[in-house]
Amino acid sequence: MAHFPALHLMIHGRVQGVGYRAWFAAEAEARGLAGFVRNRRDGTVEAVIAGPAAAVEAMAAACQTGPRSARVDRVERQEVAEPVAMGAGFHVLATA
Repeated sequence: MAHFPALHLMIHGRVQGVGYRAWFAAEAEARGLAGFVRNRRDGTVEAVIAGPAAAVEAMAAACQTGPRSARVDRVERQEVAEPVAMGAGFHVLATA
């Protein structure tokens, strides 16, 4: 099972109740990424994405816009210290 570096994202704006998680998951899966996306109780969306660098960067760029009904104000990004196993797939998690 291959391991790739991961990126942790916190997306701020009108990103809950607008289909952002479903959009994010579909986009991540289409790019062959592993990781997760979930709503946070503070109104943000949190995601961890891992995969080939070009696919991770393309996803990070796409999340700046999100689905049509979303409004992204800011995206915080941070490298994840532990690599993510690609065989784990991509998941939508419960609100944290």
